[in-house]
Amino acid sequence: MILVRQEIGDVLRGFRQQKGQTLRQVASKASVALGYLSEVERGQKEASSEILASVAEALDVPISTIYRTVGDRIAVLEGLDVPSFPDVVPDDLIAEVGPELSYR
Repeated sequence: MILVRQEIGDVLRGFRQQKGQTLRQVASKASVALGYLSEVERGQKEASSEILASVAEALDVPISTIYRTVGDRIAVLEGLDVPSFPDVVPDDLIAEVGPELSYR
């Protein structure tokens, strides 16, 4: 069984380690209890959208990148070919955000 909270935790840990930050540093920047963030990274706790946003900001990683990475990991676990998915954002969303929106 695929656990989304486990994938989120793995992705957060991966970004944190890529940035060379400790769990304590990210927890402090995100104003999240160290123990709680540790449990989130280990997939033991569900993180609210507010917590995820705070951690993403502390890591200087767009929340969309975190969600997309989680989605890609789940797709692979489901046996789907991730590169075959179209990279499409609805035109109405682009219009709402503006033409300055850039990808990757």
